[in-house]
Amino acid sequence: MTERKPNLRSVRELTPTLQFRTIHGYRRAFRIAGSGPAILLIHGIGDNSTTWSTVQAKLAQRFTVIAPDLLGHGKSDKPRADYSVAAYANGMRDLLSVLDMDRVTVIGHSLGGGVAMQFSYQFPQLVERLILVGAGGVTKDVNIALRIASLPLGSEALALLRLPGVLPALQVVGRVGGSLFGSTGVGRDIPDVLRILADLPEPTASSAFARTLRAVVDWRGQVVTMLDRCYLTQSVPVQLIWGSRDSVIPVSHAEMAHAAMPGSQLEVFEGSGHFPFHDDPDHFVEVVERFIDSTQPATYDQDYLRNLLRAGISEGTISGPMDTRVAVLDAMGQDERSAT
Repeated sequence: MTERKPNLRSVRELTPTLQFRTIHGYRRAFRIAGSGPAILLIHGIGDNSTTWSTVQAKLAQRFTVIAPDLLGHGKSDKPRADYSVAAYANGMRDLLSVLDMDRVTVIGHSLGGGVAMQFSYQFPQLVERLILVGAGGVTKDVNIALRIASLPLGSEALALLRLPGVLPALQVVGRVGGSLFGSTGVGRDIPDVLRILADLPEPTASSAFARTLRAVVDWRGQVVTMLDRCYLTQSVPVQLIWGSRDSVIPVSHAEMAHAAMPGSQLEVFEGSGHFPFHDDPDHFVEVVERFIDSTQPATYDQDYLRNLLRAGISEGTISGPMDTRVAVLDAMGQDERSAT
């Protein structure tokens, strides 16, 4: 194990700075801090790079940490564009190229986990390690609220947030709900849901949210799933981080992904919801640093990947308890494939 380096840099030096780059005519925002090996932080749907503020400065004590605002989110442009997972992965590649970053440990949360997985699939030569946090796209199961929001009238209902008094009323209801549900997963996740909703009344933001959601979710659940390709992660170190009370992406998804990803590590934050890096940022940083210290960066080997593709998935590459293995096989047999 690599000896941990002391944290010696000043707070001022580590404060993430907001920067912009124009790529393909669109302005892309990102926050960057630190120096050393690169970490790419990818946020979830409707969120933005500030969601990582609880951990970015701490990680920047040892690493160059870049947290972009995905296109259509935060302070990045919000055009009428392609908001598919594959397109987001392309955007991450282009931004890293512009910033002269050739290799990264990529950390993705929620939708960002799906983007991170797709990024490692499309551009394995750029990925040193993969860390998925409450990641979307493991299987089709997803919170019913997102299924409803993906419907034609569901996402258009976001326009109601622009009416006077609607958002403040929702925030009051949310605070009451947070008090009622307490430390349950729903109770823990309500403040972050309200924070995300506060950014959606702006028309271009709500339109981008709807396009992004419909690219990955419909009324039957998640459209883009990863279980059929998890065997390819044999070529890269993988860490899974999940909240035991995640109300958006159930922890059972973590167990299935862990079973389908040979050699992966799983860390479950007991009592945490969908945002474990908000609930316990110090432990999150500890898990990330320990994972990086205890693993070697992936070595890109096209022949190895070619052989994995030719062999395909087999029951022998799925580990874990029998019920979890059966759940993985059932999901792969029943879920529609994204074919990307």
